[in-house]
Amino acid sequence: MFPWLDHSGRFSTFKLMVFVAILIPGCVVLWPVLFHEGVSLPIKDAIHGTGDWAIRMLLISLAITPLRRVTKFTRVVLVRRMVGLAAMGYALCHLLLYFIDQSFDVSRIATEILVRIYLTIGFVAVMGLVVLGVTSTNGMMRRLGRNWGRLHKASYGIAVLGILHFFMQSKLDVTEATLMAGFYLWLMLSRFASKMNWKMKSPVTLLGLAVAAALGTAAIEYAWFAIATGVPPLVVLQANLQWMYPLRPAWDVLIIGLLITAFPLVKQLWGKIGPQSANMRVGRARAASRQT
Repeated sequence: MFPWLDHSGRFSTFKLMVFVAILIPGCVVLWPVLFHEGVSLPIKDAIHGTGDWAIRMLLISLAITPLRRVTKFTRVVLVRRMVGLAAMGYALCHLLLYFIDQSFDVSRIATEILVRIYLTIGFVAVMGLVVLGVTSTNGMMRRLGRNWGRLHKASYGIAVLGILHFFMQSKLDVTEATLMAGFYLWLMLSRFASKMNWKMKSPVTLLGLAVAAALGTAAIEYAWFAIATGVPPLVVLQANLQWMYPLRPAWDVLIIGLLITAFPLVKQLWGKIGPQSANMRVGRARAASRQT
């Protein structure tokens, strides 16, 4: 019942910290709506903000398993359900704020959702998150059995719908939508690597994922501008191949991928030179001296 308790009912500092971290973006986004702190269009800004965080939370929840394989930090699995429910919560706030912006005119809202394809896609994504949220309890896991895992694999498709909705409502400035697509691509590539039984802690595997995801991100942005806008896509592609500030999404994805690649190497190096390793070496030296 309480998000700061682990499965055995004991207090978990880690879960409490994650719970607070999940709430902070919502407080920041909704504060202007409640108090109108000099924001000209607080509802519009909050609609976009909650939608952005819904996608971010969904991607974070999907990233927990591959990051656990890379970092061996098993406790992170404890917050996967919490983060997934946060994605649903932000998505519902996103939808509720849209209703408020439309003055709860249900007929108008229904017409807009049916007529505007990007709203249709977004609405389907929100309903999908609600279904996953309702069936995320231990009781539903027992009732659905093996079907529970099949159902919750729909989260990957829901993420695609959410990112597509992000692209369509962003119009020309698709920088963050492209970034989300790049992170999603890394997640899918890591899933493929796991199915192929590639070692997720191998620097070669992680480096390959980083480069492939970065190139795929550049390709996604190129394709979007080529298909959906009047902006010359070659200009966008050239920008992706240049080191410039602010960085293009492909470079951001590459940098994050390289940091993930470096983590096992740093952890291995720290294991050799860290304090615990030094103490072990001292202990072995003392034991050897006593034997002699």
